[in-house]
Amino acid sequence: MDDRDKKEKEILEEKEKELENIDKNRADLAQKLADREAELKEYKEKVLRLAAELENFKKRIEREKTEYLKFALEDFVKELLPFLDNLERAVATARESRDIDKLVEGLELTLSSYTKTLERFGLKAFVAEGKKFDPKLHEALSVQEQEGVEDDIVIKDLLKGYTLHEKVLRPALVIVSKNIGSDSGQEETSA
Repeated sequence: MDDRDKKEKEILEEKEKELENIDKNRADLAQKLADREAELKEYKEKVLRLAAELENFKKRIEREKTEYLKFALEDFVKELLPFLDNLERAVATARESRDIDKLVEGLELTLSSYTKTLERFGLKAFVAEGKKFDPKLHEALSVQEQEGVEDDIVIKDLLKGYTLHEKVLRPALVIVSKNIGSDSGQEETSA
């Protein structure tokens, strides 16, 4: 063998080694790709499971919310049942005895207990008469001229106003004052 053949043989051996390395790298890359694909498949399955769990969670929360809203007033209604019983007794007693004083007394006791129960649940009536008119709390049904009273003072409650936990549930329906000397000569105007 001459030098040329030796050199060609060395080059050929080198190329074979390079091809072996390329094949080895290709096999390594194929294995890494297979590993990544398996990992990706595993993550996809996890995502699908988590999405299903989230959907089930949403459905459960919606069911619980519906159930809660359905029975949220249960305690409140139970507290009101005695008043219903008392009013039924008052009607029965009124039919039997015709004693108006006893009927009024029973109704006043029932109303007082009813009001206290509602207050325990956060409902409160507020006094409007004598206060400065506030459109957040009052709804003026009319304006009435009044001597000796400054403008925009509530002079009469027509219907009580109520708050529920400090939020106005129903504004008070009121008559508001207008000082006689302040403007026109009308006795009473509707607002």
